[in-house]
Amino acid sequence: MPGTENAKIGTFSALSIGIGGMVGGGIFAVTGLTIELTRGAAPIAFIVAGIVALLTSYSYLRMTLTYPSEGGTVTFLIKGFGEGVFSGALNILLSMSYMVLLAVYAYAFGSYASVLLPFEHSSFLTRALASGLLITLVIINLFGTQLVIRSENFFNAGKMVLLLVFIVAGLTIPVDWSRMTPSDYVPPIELVAGAMIIFLNYEGFELIANAGKDVKNPKKALPIAYLGGVLIAILLYVLIAVVVLGQLDFHQIKANSDNVLSIAAHNFLGPVGVIVTIAALLATTSAINATFYGAGRLTYTIAKSGELPKELERNIKGQPLEGMFVFAAASLLLVVFLPLNAIATMGSAGFLLIFFAVNHANVRRAKDTGSRAWISIIGMAACALALLALCWQVWRVETTRYHLLILAGMIVSSFAIEIVYRKTAKRVISPSVHQ
Repeated sequence: MPGTENAKIGTFSALSIGIGGMVGGGIFAVTGLTIELTRGAAPIAFIVAGIVALLTSYSYLRMTLTYPSEGGTVTFLIKGFGEGVFSGALNILLSMSYMVLLAVYAYAFGSYASVLLPFEHSSFLTRALASGLLITLVIINLFGTQLVIRSENFFNAGKMVLLLVFIVAGLTIPVDWSRMTPSDYVPPIELVAGAMIIFLNYEGFELIANAGKDVKNPKKALPIAYLGGVLIAILLYVLIAVVVLGQLDFHQIKANSDNVLSIAAHNFLGPVGVIVTIAALLATTSAINATFYGAGRLTYTIAKSGELPKELERNIKGQPLEGMFVFAAASLLLVVFLPLNAIATMGSAGFLLIFFAVNHANVRRAKDTGSRAWISIIGMAACALALLALCWQVWRVETTRYHLLILAGMIVSSFAIEIVYRKTAKRVISPSVHQ
């Protein structure tokens, strides 16, 4: 149980886990894409996506207090829907969504790193740098896990300081507010759809759940970590969007969509603007490291329960790293073969589906978790409407319609893999693993 003498995570540390997970590589990767889709309403788009995350964080809070476990989301889905095919397929979809998230972070690293090189920015260069980072970090995780763990605090502190410098400097210099007036807003449905493209920016709060059993005084710390973390992330994202819109026109933003924060910083800080590029490299590297670290444990936890092959239970150098290899290989394929907007769509849609399910699980377990079920029902509705708006946005543009086929493939393959696995593996499901 949490709150025991063995617990080591205080309120601030729990809050840091959530903020570190949310304010990561995503903000550097998709801010430009968000403004392309929502124009002057981009700050509102970040608020809309944040509200969906805030509603869902309530379900995570109540489930974490009741079912503290390293399994986090995996545990919540099983508690809500049992040990059947449905929860198993959702856990596979969760794993796929993390693979997509890794690809987004790597793509952002490639885009910002290319700014520092004396070569013309190109898609090939971005993908080459992204692939190189993924491979390098796999090697580092394999041979220097403790170095990775110790470096996380440095990476997180560095990116937050540099982002705050970007925000303060960008708001101190005269801001052109004319691009944020209603005349430059897109229609409401397009605003919501655009907001959902960047929903993956907020998924990081769910990392708090994995540390839930080690939190001191959870009834005090977890509400601050979950709800406070999402609110802080919303504020930071809105201010970043305001700075970008206030310093660059729409043409400049579209021309530099992949690394727009770096271009904005150079616009008002000159050569000193390189600090934002450094922040992007720190943030994306940190986010990939943290996701790699969690990936091995996610697959290990699912495998220990019998819901993944026994091979994924093996340790390498004392660490459950086999899942990391699977995640890295899948992310490499995504980086090499898909454009950023397709990757972002897949990631956001995947997490919206997972968060819909967690909200539903909390509704089903409302008596046990002491929840106000109506809040989680609103969370379910918000996730469902957000997903529909996202799919509509993708469908209305002929060149992106194939993204829906990719998303459908993710969902269908999750269930297919789970069904085939259960029929052929003949492993015993062990509910106690998720306690």
